Amino acid sequence: MPDVRSICAIGLRGQMGLHGVLPWEGDRRAPFVEDVARFFDITRGHVLVAGRKTIEAIPEFARGDRTLFVTDRTMEPRDVLARFPDRIVYVGGGPVAWGAYAPYIRHWDINRLPYDGDADRWFDPAWLLAGGQALEF
Repeated sequence: MPDVRSICAIGLRGQMGLHGVLPWEGDRRAPFVEDVARFFDITRGHVLVAGRKTIEAIPEFARGDRTLFVTDRTMEPRDVLARFPDRIVYVGGGPVAWGAYAPYIRHWDINRLPYDGDADRWFDPAWLLAGGQALEF
């Protein structure tokens, strides 16, 4: 069974997205640049399961040192995770992915950034309570 984790960044009020991108996209201040570097460091050598847009946004320099897997709404999370036994699998991407995979995520790595602007996607604390199911593969 894989070790399923999630890594994400949120704004001060739980903001996660705006018009299909991170609301702070392109912000060159230290906390935001450090968050991106941290994401690539933590996921290095592991599996990243995310939607198409997130996987396509991974830059070339980071593609060779992690396993990238595109998931979508038609895929059963249990079947996707079964492809990666004995691996660390990070679920990334946003509300749709986290909503589907939340019952399987054992560790949430949430970085709170100093952003307090607009958003149309929000972190849902209920995802944290969806875990705890006994999983057998």
